[in-house]
Amino acid sequence: MSFLPDLGIFTMGMWSIGLGALGAAVTGIVLANTDLFLSKPEKATLEFLEEIELKTLGSEQRTFKAGELWKKNGAVIMAVRRPGCFLCREEASELSSLKPQLSKLGVPLYAVVKEKIGTEVEDFQPYFKGEIFLDEKKGFYGPRRRKMMLSGFFRYGVWQNFFRAWKSGYSGNLEGEGFTLGGVYVIGAGRQGVLLEHREKEFGDKVNLPCVLEAAEKIKPQPS
Repeated sequence: MSFLPDLGIFTMGMWSIGLGALGAAVTGIVLANTDLFLSKPEKATLEFLEEIELKTLGSEQRTFKAGELWKKNGAVIMAVRRPGCFLCREEASELSSLKPQLSKLGVPLYAVVKEKIGTEVEDFQPYFKGEIFLDEKKGFYGPRRRKMMLSGFFRYGVWQNFFRAWKSGYSGNLEGEGFTLGGVYVIGAGRQGVLLEHREKEFGDKVNLPCVLEAAEKIKPQPS
């Protein structure tokens, strides 16, 4: 029965491999739930943002510089990660709840998308009470574009966000690229500058609504 010692060594080896794999998996999950390896955003300057080329999505498409949007009255702009994403639809709906207050301030609400697939923009419009433009070069997702890949699905905060949006009744689809992180900007009129810049750190990381309104109240409209 000389094979028994060899069998014992083999079993111990398999246990060691299994424990090592389990330890690596646990370590990976722990690291995924820290901000240590999250890509850091680069602040967007007014000079950078105003030169971004946007396209209208109506029947008569035109290309224009983004600076036109906030030249007189400033603007609140949402850079949508993916129109079909139920987390993005949730944030768009909540941001749109500020529309009455923004209208009183004379501040318009806009959104930009980085792609248009099928009817996804039209399907997103019921959640967003503002005009939507196409940002093909992904300017509003920069200056340094950031992505959260599959590691995002190991983050506890992401699953909390999933459950929150699902519980609130939001649904969506899987069309389009959804790894590039978006954000929300409040930009002052003329040369007033960027008053608030919220950059998504993980899927479903929403902007603080009172902060948006507070920044919008600081906008100083320019004379016609």
